[in-house]
Amino acid sequence: MNKLISEIGKIDYIKADDIPNIDLYMDQVTTSMDKHLKSSIRDKDDKMLTKTMINKYTKNDLLPPPNKKKYTKEHMILLIFIYYFKNILSITDIQNVLNPLTEKYYQSENGINLEDIYSEVFDLEKEQIDILIKDVLKKYNRSKTTFGNAPEGEKEFLTTFSMICMLSFDVYMKKAIIERLVDSAFVKKGTESSKKKETEKTSKKAE
Repeated sequence: MNKLISEIGKIDYIKADDIPNIDLYMDQVTTSMDKHLKSSIRDKDDKMLTKTMINKYTKNDLLPPPNKKKYTKEHMILLIFIYYFKNILSITDIQNVLNPLTEKYYQSENGINLEDIYSEVFDLEKEQIDILIKDVLKKYNRSKTTFGNAPEGEKEFLTTFSMICMLSFDVYMKKAIIERLVDSAFVKKGTESSKKKETEKTSKKAE
């Protein structure tokens, strides 16, 4: 458990200042993501991001198309959000969350922009890690009190299973909460946005 807690504490994110301010080609984007997020991979051969993934995100309207095959800092920010969201949310839910964000703040020159949003939410990371570590330790201690009557050779396996079940239920419930937040706060907005786009397309055709 000490080793696990130590590994959790080492998980980092890409700080806004670490994202290049120059436009990057796709190979540079994938290399940068691999470099900065390598602490979160399970297998050393895993890739954070591939060309196929990036093309898929663009095709599914999760990511604005590159400008002359180059990706901006804002593209990188959106890719990082996608990287975290895709582990728990469906493509449709990610679209519902990111599309309104992109429409309002992508290439925004007045007021809040994507970099401001990124910096604000990821400043919460350290606080969340501390809370997470305390919660994991609490669940670990609780798991050790289960299966008190189990044979000595089976107890470690069963208490570890208890720990996995508690963590899994926690993830399940948080995922359910996230999905309900998406439905209540973003789906309606996304629908209204889609209708607006269709109206604009119809107007252009009429002209």
